Amino acid sequence: MSPAIWSRIYCGPAPDPAELWLRWNLDPMLVLALGVLAVTLGRSRAGAGALAVLVLALVSPLCALSASLFAARVVHHVLLVAVAAPLIAVAWPARVPRLATPCLLASTVVLWAWHLPAAYDLALSWVPAYWAMQVSLLVSATLFWRAVLHPRLGGHALLLILGAYVQMALLGALLTFAPEPLYAIHQVAPLAWGLWPLQDQQLGGLLMWVPAGLAYMAWGALVARRAWRAMEGRAA
Repeated sequence: MSPAIWSRIYCGPAPDPAELWLRWNLDPMLVLALGVLAVTLGRSRAGAGALAVLVLALVSPLCALSASLFAARVVHHVLLVAVAAPLIAVAWPARVPRLATPCLLASTVVLWAWHLPAAYDLALSWVPAYWAMQVSLLVSATLFWRAVLHPRLGGHALLLILGAYVQMALLGALLTFAPEPLYAIHQVAPLAWGLWPLQDQQLGGLLMWVPAGLAYMAWGALVARRAWRAMEGRAA
């Protein structure tokens, strides 16, 4: 296979605003992988929800938009690690408690490593690196959520969910307050969307604070509710 096939942006070149809604990603290998995942997760609501989120992130025009805007790529990553991954964990729960703290550290290292400028630009310009990014983000986050959402973890799960959000918010803060744009691949394309590259990066950093925080808050509320019901059951 020609190296030129690999040395490109997986989601295609940065789209013009007028053509965005025509840019669906129907890569046969991706469609096959999503089909296998659908069979693996079964017919649960959580599994269906996880599949829908992955379609939104990887098949919908959001994939193409993330080639233009860093902010769109942040939405993509938040969908993977804070929405799709915990839904997969609910649909495919761990049978035994796992060490949640190492899973948190691993997922944190993966997230931060892929946001280093050199690694990020490589992932968006070389297809194997792109899929290494997507798979490692989703797998490490799924392992974390499978550990955290295990019923026997108890209240400690809330601290771990808070820690997962704090590390993402810290990364967002660094990106928001960086004095210059960090990613070469987003130096030009944001202009077509009315944003300077630095504004695009700042918007991405802010998205790591508020929308991501809402997702982590929702999962924290679920864990707290489950713990409260367990306490009521023991009291009864």
